[in-house]
Amino acid sequence: MTKILLVEDNEMNRDMLSRRLTRNGFEVVIAVNGQEGVDLALAEKPALILMDMSLPVLDGWEATRQVKANPETAGIPVIALTAHAMATDREQAMAAGCDDFDTKPVELPRLLGKIKARLGLPE
Repeated sequence: MTKILLVEDNEMNRDMLSRRLTRNGFEVVIAVNGQEGVDLALAEKPALILMDMSLPVLDGWEATRQVKANPETAGIPVIALTAHAMATDREQAMAAGCDDFDTKPVELPRLLGKIKARLGLPE
């Protein structure tokens, strides 16, 4: 089973997204703040990280920079999740090291397409 690390501080978003990902055949590991996300990326070595950008303790921008700076986790694709849909938010996410970007509220078919594309899985 393909492991995804979901870094999300909002309980409702976290529960909804983790349930839907599990139903689609993914194993989901959850972190509730950026530092926990960095720690779990190293400990769990997920195939992909879904990173909320507005997080407590360590924001998603800095958490992504730390994940990408560590040789053990640098190759893990990171998809930024944010309620901010401005072009500058996408640019900022890519500059922080994110591999892709999606907006909230999450449209599951679109997000699953991005996840599968990043992981080389069939649609």
